[in-house]
This record gives sequence, structure tokens and C-alpha cells, in this order.
Amino acid sequence: MHTKLIATFLIGVLLPQLLILAPSSVFAESELDKLKNQIEDRGSRLSEIEAEIAKFESQLSVVGNEKKTLQSAINQLELERKKVNAEISKTENLITSTDLQINKLVLEISNTQEDIGATEAAIGSIIRQEYKASDDTLIELLLQKNKLSEFWGAYEEYEKVRDSMSEKVSNLDSFQALLMEKQSENEQKRSKLSSLKNQYTDQNEVLVNNKNENNQLLIVTKNEERNYQQLLASQKADREKIIQELRDFESQLKFYLDPTTVPSAGTAVFAWPLEKIVVTQYFGGTEFAARNASVYGGRAYHPGIDLGAPRGTAIHAPLTGTVRATGNTDAVPGCSSWGKWTLIDHANGLSTLYAHQDVISVVSGQKVTTGETIGYIGSTGYSTGPHLHFTVYAKDGVTVRKFNEIKTVTSCGPASTPVAATDAYIDPMLYLPAL
Repeated sequence: MHTKLIATFLIGVLLPQLLILAPSSVFAESELDKLKNQIEDRGSRLSEIEAEIAKFESQLSVVGNEKKTLQSAINQLELERKKVNAEISKTENLITSTDLQINKLVLEISNTQEDIGATEAAIGSIIRQEYKASDDTLIELLLQKNKLSEFWGAYEEYEKVRDSMSEKVSNLDSFQALLMEKQSENEQKRSKLSSLKNQYTDQNEVLVNNKNENNQLLIVTKNEERNYQQLLASQKADREKIIQELRDFESQLKFYLDPTTVPSAGTAVFAWPLEKIVVTQYFGGTEFAARNASVYGGRAYHPGIDLGAPRGTAIHAPLTGTVRATGNTDAVPGCSSWGKWTLIDHANGLSTLYAHQDVISVVSGQKVTTGETIGYIGSTGYSTGPHLHFTVYAKDGVTVRKFNEIKTVTSCGPASTPVAATDAYIDPMLYLPAL
């Protein structure tokens, strides 16, 4: 009996230790170290790329403030190309880094599962040994010993086995909790990887659009400054006509905004749709609108806010909602309007518009969550440079119409656009966090 108890104790204590020293486990540890080093190397490279992106953003800011000439437009497109290339390189590194982290997690999960198996085996061995020894009662064990001291020694060994059993059960619980944690982290990493791959595809589309725009600019202008200035003037004239028609139509629409159907003013129900916020024009009778009243249909009125950002910057949903519609006015020649736009309905009685995008990453009917990427900054439609035009509507007051429903002579014809009564436009700053 005494021998059995000692054997049980040794099995319970030494078996996991022997498994830890097994060659396969040592190999797994070396693989983990290798993956950790590779992840650290990727982190260093990402820091370098971030610095490159910051440099290009700074240069773009300078170029964007220059007088609009053909050369400045070409310079801006070239800088945008370099910046987007850097963003693509960053995404590639993030994809590789996430892949490495997933591989690391898979190894850790495998190791944890092995630990669980080893611990369960040790527990099973202890239970079997206890079962074999359970035929002898304490009285029988006492009678088998010549001295009381021998009995107490055997009894202490028995208690050690019981303590070892409790420890193994506790370890098993810990390993199982760790396994659940690692599996959950693995699922999150795989979700992030899928998102990064979508982002990579979108960023490459931004790059293709940039190259096409550059080529088209050179074809249309024939590399002549005079032709470029004539192009700008023509676009501005088209824009004025379209906006005048739209504003005339909207001014005739009747809509009464019931304050109880929307959040109270001053409540930050939205997050900012961009990570870095630079407001280049506010809502309403802004200074720019006053100087360029003709751009807004003869009224010094800007129906949203403009957020400046480099081309290819990700746009995030400021609140969970459903995409009501998307459109691209550039698909119709001469339609200098919103360019690529997205309209999202939210459950709080508000709708939001995102205009002048380079790439739209969502489709009509799609559910989006707060922070989800819905598109990328561009300069489509009538735009003096890359930025996001962000409008907030009372949801019940905005509809999506074809331009030829507004006025049949409009050059936009079959292109679609959000249309709202004047009273349905709301200042976005009323529902955004303070700067």
C-alpha cells in the first residue's frame, strides 16, 4: 500500500514535467520565439512606413494650399500616388504581421491543448492509483504497520497524493480558460485579417483611380495651362447650374421637422468619420459660402461640413446604420456634383451623407457598425481637392431622386442624388464630439 501511494505521487508530480521536456514541446517553444521576433521586425517596419506617410501628408498639405494650376494638380496627384503606395505597403505589412500572430496563436493553442491532455492524463493516473489502493481502509493500513510512525508516514504520502490531485484539477481549469482566451483572440485576428485584405483591395483601386485621373488630365489639357484653367471654369459653371436647380427644387419641398423625432441638439450621437479631424468648412452661412454664393445656388449656404484629408484616407461609419443608397454622379459626363456618395440611415431619426469619395466600400441595404470602413477620401464630383463632405439630414426629410426628376434640362440626367427640403438639413456639429 505504501509503495502504491508513493508511485501515485511520483506519477502525478513527474509526468507533466517529463512532458514539458519532450522534444516536440522544445521545438514549439523555438518556433514561438521565431514568430515573436518576426512580429517585432514587422512592428519596426510599420513605424518606418508611418513616418513616410506622415511626410507625404505634410507635403500634400503644402501643395493643396498652392494656387490651382496644371503643374500643382500633377504634383498633387504624384504625391497622392506615393502616399497611397505607402498606405498599401503598410497594409501589406499589417496583413503579414496578422498572419504571423495567427500562426503564433495556433502554436499556443496547440501547446495549451497538449498541456490539457497531459494534465488530464496525470489526473487519470492518480484516480486509477487511488482506486487500486482504496481496498485498504485506514484501520487495515494501521494494522499493517509495526509502528505508529510508519502509519503516519504512509498517511502523509496519501495526503500528498490528494494535494497533487487538487493542484492538477486547478491547473486543468487554468489551461482550459487560457485555451478559450487564445481561441477568441484567434477569431478576432482572423476577422481583422479579412478586413485588411478588403482594405488592401480598396487601396489598390484608389491607386488605379489616381493613375487614370492623372492620364485623363494630361489627355484633356494636352499639358497646357490655358486648357486646364478652361476645364476648371467649365466644371465650376456646370456645378453652379446643377446646384441652382437642386436648391430651387428643394426650396419647394415641404417638410416640418418634429424635434421629438431626432436627438437633442448638443448630444454627441456620432463619432467623427475620420481619425484625424481638420474642418475646412462648416455648416450654413460660412465665409467661403458667402464669397462663393453662386456655388450654392445663389445662397450663401453650405449644407454640411467639409473635412480635409489626403486621398485614400479611410472613412468610418460614425454610428451603426443601414446603407440606403450609393451613387456616382461622375458616371454621367458633365455632372459636377457629389461624385461618389453614400447615404446611411440611423435608428435615431437621422441620416448621413458622405460625398466626393474615391472608393465606396459598401452597398445598398448593407448593415454597418460604428467605426466600420465605408469608403475612402477622394476628390470626385465638383471638388477643389481631396476631402469628405459630411451632411446630416432628418431621415424622414431626405429621399433619393434622379436629377432628371428635379429638372429635365439638367446635364446630370439619370444620375441619382439625395434630395431634402431645406428644413431637413441639420448642422452636423450639433451631434459630433467637441474638437
